[in-house]
Amino acid sequence: MLQDCKAFSSFSTDDIAKTRQFYEGVLGLKATEGMGGMVLDFEMNGSVPFIIYQKPDHRPADFTVFNFLVDDIEEAVASLKNKGVVFESYDNGNIKTDEDNIFRGEGPLVAWFKDPSGNILSLVQE
Repeated sequence: MLQDCKAFSSFSTDDIAKTRQFYEGVLGLKATEGMGGMVLDFEMNGSVPFIIYQKPDHRPADFTVFNFLVDDIEEAVASLKNKGVVFESYDNGNIKTDEDNIFRGEGPLVAWFKDPSGNILSLVQE
């Protein structure tokens, strides 16, 4: 039944204007208005659109809501740090980031950061 449907994901923010400035101005993504919020459309590169909507009682998720696949995580982290992005540091059992805020354990390399509403995003290098 649903196998032929297009799908998308969404999450909330407490300030759509500040969030749009971050995603467009800092991350360099194109955002449009639609579907009751802000649409980040990645269809041209094979991904699906993402909807971010304003919610008065927004509470950020305590898990990663958005992952960006990058070719060179060290370069991507450095570039975003130069734009003022603060990366998370973790040291809790299986997840430990290094001095560059990159997880280098089993699996892909990962670096986590938050958007202005506290939603957790990540850079992933396979």
